[in-house]
Amino acid sequence: MLSRPKPGESEVDLLHFQSQFLAAGAAPAVQLVKKGNRGGGDANSDRPPLQDHRDVVMLDNLPDLPPALVPSPPKRARPSPGHCLPEDEDPEERLRRHDQHITAVLTKIIERDTSSVAVNLPVPSGVAFPAVFLRSRDTQGKSATSGKRSIFAQEIAARRIAEAKGPSVGEVVPNVGPPEGAVTCETPTPRNQGCQLPGSSHSFQGPNLVTGKGLRDQEAEQEAQTIHEENIARLQAMAPEEILQEQQRLLAQLALALPVTPQKEWLHMDTVELEKLHWTQDLPPVRRQQTQERMQARFSLQGELLAPDVDLPTHLGLHHHGEEAERAGYSLQELFHLTRSQVSQQRALALHVLAQVISRAQAGEFGDRLAGSVLSLLLDAGFLFLLRFSLDDRVDGVIATAIRALRALLVAPGDEELLDSTFSWYHGALTFPLMPSQEDKEDEDEDEECPAGKAKRKSPEEESRPPPDLARHDVIKGLLATSLLPRLRYVLEVTYPGPAVVLDILAVLIRLARHSLESATRVLECPRLIETIVREFLPTSWSPVGAGPTPSLYKVPCATAMKLLRVLASAGRNIAARLLSSFDLRSRLCRIIAEAPQELALPPEEAEMLSTEALRLWAVAASYGQGGYLYRELYPVLMRALQVVPRELSTHPPQPLSMQRIASLLTLLTQLTLAAGSTPAETISDSAEASLSATPSLVTWTQVSGLQPLVEPCLRQTLKLLSRPEMWRAVGPVPVACLLFLGAYYQAWSQQPSSCPEDWLQDMQRLSEELLLPLLSQPTLGSLWDSLRHCSLLCNPLSCVPALEAPPSLVSLGCSGGCPRLSLAGSASPFPFLTALLSLLNTLAQIHKGLCGQLAAILAAPGLQNYFLQCVAPGAAPHLTPFSAWALRHEYHLQYLALALAQKAAALQPLPATHAALYHGMALALLSRLLPGSEYLTHELLLSCVFRLEFLPERTSGGPEAADFSDQLSLGSSRVPRCGQGTLLAQACQDLPSIRNCYLTHCSPARASLLASQALHRGELQRVPTLLLPMPTEPLLPTDWPFLPLIRLYHRASDTPSGLSPTDTMGTAMRVLQWVLVLESWRPQALWAVPPAARLARLMCVFLVDSELFRESPVQHLVAALLAQLCQPQVLPNLNLDCRLPGLTSFPDLYANFLDHFEAVSFGDHLFGALVLLPLQRRFSVTLRLALFGEHVGALRALSLPLTQLPVSLECYTVPPEDNLALLQLYFRTLVTGALRPRWCPVLYAVAVAHVNSFIFSQDPQSSDEVKAARRSMLQKTWLLADEGLRQHLLHYKLPNSTLPEGFELYSQLPPLRQHYLQRLTSTVLQNGVSET
Repeated sequence: MLSRPKPGESEVDLLHFQSQFLAAGAAPAVQLVKKGNRGGGDANSDRPPLQDHRDVVMLDNLPDLPPALVPSPPKRARPSPGHCLPEDEDPEERLRRHDQHITAVLTKIIERDTSSVAVNLPVPSGVAFPAVFLRSRDTQGKSATSGKRSIFAQEIAARRIAEAKGPSVGEVVPNVGPPEGAVTCETPTPRNQGCQLPGSSHSFQGPNLVTGKGLRDQEAEQEAQTIHEENIARLQAMAPEEILQEQQRLLAQLALALPVTPQKEWLHMDTVELEKLHWTQDLPPVRRQQTQERMQARFSLQGELLAPDVDLPTHLGLHHHGEEAERAGYSLQELFHLTRSQVSQQRALALHVLAQVISRAQAGEFGDRLAGSVLSLLLDAGFLFLLRFSLDDRVDGVIATAIRALRALLVAPGDEELLDSTFSWYHGALTFPLMPSQEDKEDEDEDEECPAGKAKRKSPEEESRPPPDLARHDVIKGLLATSLLPRLRYVLEVTYPGPAVVLDILAVLIRLARHSLESATRVLECPRLIETIVREFLPTSWSPVGAGPTPSLYKVPCATAMKLLRVLASAGRNIAARLLSSFDLRSRLCRIIAEAPQELALPPEEAEMLSTEALRLWAVAASYGQGGYLYRELYPVLMRALQVVPRELSTHPPQPLSMQRIASLLTLLTQLTLAAGSTPAETISDSAEASLSATPSLVTWTQVSGLQPLVEPCLRQTLKLLSRPEMWRAVGPVPVACLLFLGAYYQAWSQQPSSCPEDWLQDMQRLSEELLLPLLSQPTLGSLWDSLRHCSLLCNPLSCVPALEAPPSLVSLGCSGGCPRLSLAGSASPFPFLTALLSLLNTLAQIHKGLCGQLAAILAAPGLQNYFLQCVAPGAAPHLTPFSAWALRHEYHLQYLALALAQKAAALQPLPATHAALYHGMALALLSRLLPGSEYLTHELLLSCVFRLEFLPERTSGGPEAADFSDQLSLGSSRVPRCGQGTLLAQACQDLPSIRNCYLTHCSPARASLLASQALHRGELQRVPTLLLPMPTEPLLPTDWPFLPLIRLYHRASDTPSGLSPTDTMGTAMRVLQWVLVLESWRPQALWAVPPAARLARLMCVFLVDSELFRESPVQHLVAALLAQLCQPQVLPNLNLDCRLPGLTSFPDLYANFLDHFEAVSFGDHLFGALVLLPLQRRFSVTLRLALFGEHVGALRALSLPLTQLPVSLECYTVPPEDNLALLQLYFRTLVTGALRPRWCPVLYAVAVAHVNSFIFSQDPQSSDEVKAARRSMLQKTWLLADEGLRQHLLHYKLPNSTLPEGFELYSQLPPLRQHYLQRLTSTVLQNGVSET
């Protein structure tokens, strides 16, 4: 007896058991018999069962594609014919012959080659939903033998039978396919033209409903036309009344719902529920908007905003059965709902529409037609995480549309184009991080921390915060917290998506890398992400790719992938070093750069962009002093590329992509030349990036010394196009890159210890005489200077307004619509060329002093002078946005370079007085505007232009004498003695070096930031830590920077209870006051941005620093002169103490501290008292007067400032009359109690008497009962005063007059009205006694 197989036995054992069974000839345990059919039983039931033979698997005729999903015919058991096993045949041999094991089966399986098959996304359809399968309602002709077959199976079987028979003649085939557009109308033919019913105006030009779709091509039109003619003939045979009657009958049938007669075969459809069939009715008419009420926005399938009253046909798929069914389009809420559909096509469609809406919103198509921001609304609704969940979908189409929507959300159109086109500008490779400025406190307090430390360390709060909280403040951080990078890597590495998806993923990664150093580091460190991108999209060998759509980007070089590496390398020198060393970029760069773009076997545009990005990546690495080894290998290639540049420049018209590639090549050579001229430097910090700075450059001067003869002809050739604007704009980046290269070349040449100075000086002289001086005299160059004002952001601040679609959590440059032609980044902008030209002129003037005067003649251009005048004029500053920060940085470069050239010229020969004053005003304005990343420029301005006597022509043109003469004439209403203002100004000019040292000590940027900025601007490549600039949250120096040392001195004094050194305190305070006096007198526009109230608060800090500082005679004179400046008639009306002041929580708090200090240490100092009295004017807040008369009454005795020394008119304190009852009662109390006396405080005594007199004699009928009672009581008490002098002053006060000893005039006799009022009140007092008093 054969045993059953046991666990653990192999396939060999099973075959052995089978051989034994076949050899024994035993009967099988199970016999297969044919079961009768369900209809009529088994026709062969009396037939004996036959022995079955073994099943043999045959794959020869197996089709490549699976069978169609149609009901298969009923299964029938195959009869087992009797077959006796021959006795002389070996069973094992028979088994081997008929059953060749599983290996024989597998060897016959041939997989189809799908390497060249394109993976296409779902084809966009004009309908919103898949086609609906329509079940036939005709059940009468159903076969009686259908049994229990499903309705679907019956329908499919019927369709197969109908297809086999073919359509009958005259049969109308219904259109069961999905609607693809409008109702199809056949083109009229001569047969049917002019068919018109008798007595009717309706003309039938062809069949409108019957199209013949479904028939064979040669029969469709003929059958449709035949049916059409039959219908026309029938209609012509009917009378018009019969036609109208038939029409009414048809409309009545379609009134409420389709007539449905339930059949008993229909499951759960015994009762017709008419309310559920309302959706089958015709749509109601579109409701016209009669009011200004806002309506829900609806969008088409292409993301277009539909008008509320637009009436579109239903076949477009824009109507549904939700709210407002008559309105076409989908709302954002409905699209969100559709993204959760179980049908993948609907999910993909919803994401596609949302992506289109976002793209159009960022392009500014919606404008102000929508209330609010679409992006902000979507982000608040959780769209970001909806996309993240969709990336985890199992359907490739949904993943593709989710990635496209993610790109539309994150990547603002136009931003990358702007940054790419300006890469070759002066410091164009440096960019600001695209991250929100509202950072956590922990991030804001770490300005001095090295960037690498920030990138590798997260605060515990940030690590514990959930992704939604992070995304609320920063979309990129929220996305990175959801494991986005591993998912994108999976899509690239495993699913092999199409070209569009690959490009979308690379664009998203580029946007993540631009966010910050931390994000770039996370992209680099994501496991296998960069490896996959480099391996798949930057191969060293590939098959030729022709023009046209590419089926797949895998194993084909991709320019966007190269750009991603370039953006990552820009984030830090450590990242650049890791990219070069860990991913074999050396061989890839060599492979791409070694061949000309037309020889790369790629589409022309892709080849140009790939070559450009390869050069830019190398240029970024060279900016850190890296990649020098490539220069020796590719030197012949670069020389050959330079030699063909003149021929490419001669192409008409010049190709933009070629010009960008040439400019990138010149930028690379510029960085390599700077690397050859730099020397190994010391590390700037202990960071990992700085540890690489000691690596010596591998490029030597001898290797780059031959580049200049090849670049200079290119510059000459492009300058010939300066008079042709169209051609000049086409070659725009090339002359800019040439000028920057020449500047770097001469800078590096002059730093070579082995070279002869005479050689480079002669060559500079030659270049100046042959090229630069003729260029400076060209009229076309003057037109460039004239266009500065039109393209300037400072001169046109309203041209840079925040974009409507700019949520604070998602930063973009906002260049969706492109830059206007007359803008800083526009095609007609003169800024890049003029900035590069000024950079070269500064380099030559710095090295060759003899050329300085000739080259500085460029500064006399009227366009530049007018531009400077408009920049220093008072006006609204541009709102600081990501784009304005980017644009202003480039504009400030031009201003600084022009000022630096003027400073070099002023050191050799005096400048005209008007030009010197203008340059000094421009330097002061620029100093308060420079953004983070320009720390070196700030330091240089403090060292040179700002505190140079050459830029203060007033010192030699009678400025001090004019100030003294003004004091003698007592100009203005100020009565503060000016203490010889001219003498103070002359002394300040003599002390200008000490003043400069003071401001260098207190206003210089942090050392780490200063050194990093210095390395960038000096070309010290070994010290450059990153090409990513700090966040531009605000300018480096505040607008009130002239007071900054004094403010820091005040804070130090507040934090040091023991007090500061008197010498340091005196020196700092005196230098600040001297410089502020110079600005107030000769450069008032420099302080226009500082409100007068802020200047007053800064002067008060002088008295709060120390108890003895204000007693020093120099300080007294300087403060008195500055107080007189504040009290001038043209300044005093602008003194507003109620506005918000920078650096102060509130002015009343500062004033309360000031009163405390005055009461403690003033000892009646008149200047101190003048500052106390100035904020007590009637137009200022009553809180200040209540603080003095309520909490610091003792200070009244020390306010002995004479009326003649009051800095403002006495009427400023007495007009209008006081209306605060509490303050009036305090005035009366201090007068009656003797706390306020004329010999102690003459000013406030006169003020209090004036207000009390006005109050007790006022007869306002609208006064409250409380005020009337207080007035009556105060007058009664005044009449009963024992102090006759005070009684006389309060009752007989007339007008203020500061020339009188009392400060006011008195009535010799009360006016009749007042006398009558007083008599009536006194009679009441006499009758009632003194009970009311």
